Amino acid sequence: MASRAPATSYRQVEIEREVTPKMERIHERYYLSYPRTLIKEPILYQLVKKFDLVFNIRGASVSEEMGLVAVEFEGSSDQIERALTWLRSTGVTVEPIEKNVIE
Repeated sequence: MASRAPATSYRQVEIEREVTPKMERIHERYYLSYPRTLIKEPILYQLVKKFDLVFNIRGASVSEEMGLVAVEFEGSSDQIERALTWLRSTGVTVEPIEKNVIE
């Protein structure tokens, strides 16, 4: 007869849930400047898929020469930091927006 792994009790699951802290979700705003070569690329779509972030476009201006997007990201600080690093590696310029600039 095969041995079975001990069943996890409901109380053990509750204790594990209490010990594991939830990742705090924060909101941060940035200007993203896209060079001409990236204007037609789905950068924000890729960002959401790779880093599981929520984003809100607060404003945008796109021309044939460049794109400028004011965006607010929601996620853990680690998610946002990894996403910003990835954005910079693709050629997007990232600058923080000071609070209350676009309310």
